[in-house]
Amino acid sequence: MELRPNDNNNISLTRFESMLKTNHVLFFDSEEFENIIHHYLNLGKIALAKKALKLGLLQHPASVNLKLFKVEIFVFEDDLEKADTLINDLYALEPLNEEIYIQKANILSKRNNHKKAIEVLEEAIKLCEDPIDIYSLIGMEHLFLDQFEEAKFNFMKCLEADIEDYSALHNMIYCFDFLDQHEEAIIYLNKFLETNPYSEVAWHQLGRQYFDLEDYENALTSFDFAIISDDQFIGAYLEKGKALEKLKRFEEAIENYSITLRLDDPTSFALLRIGLCHQNLGNKNLAVQYFFKAIEEDPLLDKGWIAITKFYIRQKDFQKSLYYINKALNIDSENVKYWKLYAKINERLNLLEEAERGYKKALELGNYELSTWLTRGDILHQLGEPEAAVSNLIQASEFYPENAEIEFRLAGLYYMLLETVKGSYHLKNGIRFDSESVIILEELFPNVYKSQQVKSLLKAKL
Repeated sequence: MELRPNDNNNISLTRFESMLKTNHVLFFDSEEFENIIHHYLNLGKIALAKKALKLGLLQHPASVNLKLFKVEIFVFEDDLEKADTLINDLYALEPLNEEIYIQKANILSKRNNHKKAIEVLEEAIKLCEDPIDIYSLIGMEHLFLDQFEEAKFNFMKCLEADIEDYSALHNMIYCFDFLDQHEEAIIYLNKFLETNPYSEVAWHQLGRQYFDLEDYENALTSFDFAIISDDQFIGAYLEKGKALEKLKRFEEAIENYSITLRLDDPTSFALLRIGLCHQNLGNKNLAVQYFFKAIEEDPLLDKGWIAITKFYIRQKDFQKSLYYINKALNIDSENVKYWKLYAKINERLNLLEEAERGYKKALELGNYELSTWLTRGDILHQLGEPEAAVSNLIQASEFYPENAEIEFRLAGLYYMLLETVKGSYHLKNGIRFDSESVIILEELFPNVYKSQQVKSLLKAKL
């Protein structure tokens, strides 16, 4: 039982905290101690929970429930051996106590023995009158085992017993989503809503399922019903805004995002989406104002920095776009998207060394897109570094074998380096993989393309 203000439990808590300040030991019955400990555990105040438990066991040394809290704290502190020993002692005393089974399962779960934990929890169900919480625990154990169908079934059992168990509802929908069962989720939620028509959470989840299926009209209707059920539901307004954007109803989307700003503190997500809507409406000044508001709210919002940078790229103001992407990199130098934009902007400004640095950094951070390898190779070629370009493309070929765009580039580079055997090898590969891509050789390496040796080879192969 959790403590609530203005009840007897709150009085117990006040007395306990007063006792700690004065060092005058007061007597509490065991149930009072249980509530005090439970309160502190819920708040994450483990030290206070342990103090209450220690005093509780001094005053009530035979209390099984207090000892179960001791097990819970042992588990929290990963002292599983002590937890296991104590829970076995308690089982010998009260073999029909469902809470002992629950804590035993908790220990097994901590040891990653989820299958055995499920077996123990299923035994606990036989002992209790209200098994809702146990079904939820079983569902979580199945999630640990990636058994999503079984998990989904148990969360449904929770909802059958308590229609307001939103934690179970969210977990169940997570299972539907993971299994890519959007249609099945829609059927379930519509049936659920027949008997619970004012469940704003269910309407919200239904809307998300329609959204994932790109059925934006039905998504919109669902979010509207979520708002009718709770007109303070910020998540529903945000999702409704997203659906309206997909339907290109940008002014209405702005209206819904703006409502969230009035209901609570502004979020960077809502500010960014408003900016993007204004951008789609051609309201350039308003768009960039909201982009700046978004990063003021959250300087780590990469989508905000990217939106500002791309805004100035569209205006062909590459100096400003470079300025803002540099500011973004100063905040997060490990962001691949920033480095890609940095490289592209420098390329547009013909600052090839900086552009190459950007693409190289993107590759180092794991951006292995073909275009990144190819563009970096072309820039190295332009910078007069054919050996580095070859090394770059050889690495690319490991990720993209039998790629004509890579092979024709390697052919041109090797012929430039007078390594004709290697050049011929890659030229033949390129022709074999995609002969029409020979235009790459003509455009990037015109002198090689016009050479007699290459002409003869092309004539023989094409």
